[in-house]
Amino acid sequence: MRCPYCHYRDSRVTDSRSTDDGIRRRRQCIRCGERFTTVEVVQVSTVQIVKRDGRREEFSREKLLRGLRAACAKRSISMAQLEAIVAEIEAKVQADGRAEVPSQVVGELAMDALRKLDHIAYIRFASVYRAFADIESLKEAVEQLEQGRIPTFEERTLQLSLPEPEPTDLRAVRLGRGEAAPLAETAR
Repeated sequence: MRCPYCHYRDSRVTDSRSTDDGIRRRRQCIRCGERFTTVEVVQVSTVQIVKRDGRREEFSREKLLRGLRAACAKRSISMAQLEAIVAEIEAKVQADGRAEVPSQVVGELAMDALRKLDHIAYIRFASVYRAFADIESLKEAVEQLEQGRIPTFEERTLQLSLPEPEPTDLRAVRLGRGEAAPLAETAR
């Protein structure tokens, strides 16, 4: 581990503690004696994000967090709340089990989380993510938000249910047929 002060390549560990994020290690540089902290985290298999133009890149917590922070600038949203959103999105992407996930999925999950947290941050994020073409499309998004008409990502991606079968004639059901029986047969 390089020392952040003198860039010497060797340091010694003076303290190790487990945290929710991984293992926190307190280190001391062998050369200059300065102390610094590192965090060791487990690296899970990386998921590739497929961009709209077909490019692929690794899922990046930092990039997602940067985008959320920009949308939440000067809003009363704590860093812990943003970290929780990123962790939730990362968990959903990992749990999906696919090696490649469209960037639209990550963007939609982020917008869903922001909509629940702060409407201004949601509109800011959506304006960049959806690249509104004109003021009318922005107005429409704001109106949908005000009226609560924006379905969540999960609601939009749910499979449609099969249409209900048409009601059958009770006489046909009693006779064990799939269609209505003629009146002559039911009179017997």
